[in-house]
Formats: sequence, structure tokens, C-alpha cells
Amino acid sequence: MKAHRKEFAVEKMAKTLKVSSSGYYKHINKKESFREKENKELAYAIKEIHKQNREVYGSPRIHAILKRQGRNCSRRRVARIMKNNGIKAKTKRKWKTTTKATKDPSRIAPNLINQKFVAKEKNSVWVSDITYIKTNEGWLYLAATLDLYSRRVIGLSMDRRMNADLVVRSLNQAVCHRAPKKEPIVHSDRGSQYASTQYKKYAAKNRIQLSMSSTGNCFDNAAMESFFHTLKTEHVFFQSFVTRDEAVQSIFEYVEVFYNRKRLHSTLGYLSPCEFEKQQQLKNQQKNMADVKFAVFSEEVKLPVCFV
Repeated sequence: MKAHRKEFAVEKMAKTLKVSSSGYYKHINKKESFREKENKELAYAIKEIHKQNREVYGSPRIHAILKRQGRNCSRRRVARIMKNNGIKAKTKRKWKTTTKATKDPSRIAPNLINQKFVAKEKNSVWVSDITYIKTNEGWLYLAATLDLYSRRVIGLSMDRRMNADLVVRSLNQAVCHRAPKKEPIVHSDRGSQYASTQYKKYAAKNRIQLSMSSTGNCFDNAAMESFFHTLKTEHVFFQSFVTRDEAVQSIFEYVEVFYNRKRLHSTLGYLSPCEFEKQQQLKNQQKNMADVKFAVFSEEVKLPVCFV
């Protein structure tokens, strides 16, 4: 009625809609409550967060950011406001894995992690896998290596061919980028690329322990499956790549700019992989400083010698 009051008389509209004109005037003159004002402000903040994060966040991650901003609101309230304002994460679609297992049992490495996708130290356990991306030029194959400690992608290799060189380049990126001091475990499926002589030689040369999933069990490499699911349902499925080069640039930008540095992970307490690593590094530095201070204090404070 308010939108059409310049075209039609209020009394006439009220009669047509079978409502009272006094009720209409009472409604439009009603003062906005504190709660309603707060909900409007929250709705605006939610829209900004949703937009800044590529429209891929649902209520849990948006709620986490609002808490960081010092806004006191429940997750249920955020979900309700999002629903009322038509704000939702991008639609997800199904996808499937691609690699084929080697038929030579002598090339299979033992399963060293047994679905324990938690690493207490940086560079202690890495996981790797291959997926494919559709372009107008044909398939683009992508091999990624991820550190379980922070869920950070530390190796990314893309090519038109799905061969051993693809996975070796991804692992080489991880080694060059992280320079591990100890011997990391690198877990993958039983794909022929990971069972190849080239990949095994590179791993042995760089003191890497290889681990492989059991036969036909997708849960044995669930962390990588989760990353590829995120990559495809938040980014790839909403793009139309004309060339492979275009896909390479777009995927690299998503991973390095958004996924590693900005995207919040529920497994990391709603921190990004880079934020998590920085936070843990700071904690370790503070702990080391405290240990040094205690050691110095213990050395300086000596008990008096008692003579009998």
C-alpha cells in the first residue's frame, strides 16, 4: 500500500485488500525497535562479508567473522537474517575422482596415516592427489600437495597431461617452498603416477616417506578430497574457461590469494591456513622465550650452602 499510495487512495486500497486504513497508518508511523535496527545493521554487515568472501560463506563462517568484529550475536540469528535476506553460499554440485590405481602390488607403499588427518607439527604429514578441470581446449589436470598441519596448499602443478611429471612438480614445489628439516610423510592414493619410478626416486632423493591409501577407499585421503570439493564447488563450477592458461591463472589466484590466506577453515578454529601458521609460530616463540627466561632464572637463583 505504501508503495502505491501516490497512484491510489489509501482508503480504496484498504477496502480492496480488506484491511483497515487506520491499521495502515498505525503501521507506517510505528517507530523501529532497537532489535529491528540491530538486525538491519547485522544484515548489512553480513552482505558485506558475504560479498568480500566470493559469496561462498554460509552462516558458520560469517558468524565467526562477526565475532572477530566484536558483534555479539548467535549463529542461529545470523542464519535467520541470511535466510530472510536471501543470502546463501553458492550452490554445491557433485564431482568424482579420476586417478586409476596401479596393478603392480610391489609399487604400493604402506598406509602410514590410517585416516588420522591431524598433524601436530608443520611439515610432518603432507597429502597429495590429482583432479581435472574442464576447459574449451580440453582437460586440465591438477596435482596438489597439502600440509595436514595447517591445511595449506604448498604444492600446485597443472598440465594437459596426467603423468608422473605432474605429481613430481607438485611435490617439488612443496619441498622448495617448505624446506622440511625432518622426513615428512607424503600420503596419496595408489594412482600409477604416485607409484611411478620417477616419483619414488624423487621422494627417496629428498628423504620423503611415502604412504598410500588402501584399495578403493576414498576416506583414506579425505583431506585432499575435501580440498578438491571446495575448489570445485566454490570456484571451478562457476567459471567457464576458454583456455587452459586461463584456468591455470584463475585456479592459482583462488588458491594463493583466497584459500591459503583468507578462507576460514572450521578444522583450524575458523582461521585461514596462513593465519593458523602465524598464530602457532607466535605461540611457539613465546613458549621458547618463557623456557629461556626460566632457564636463566634457575641458573641465577642458587640455594645457599648449609654447613653442619
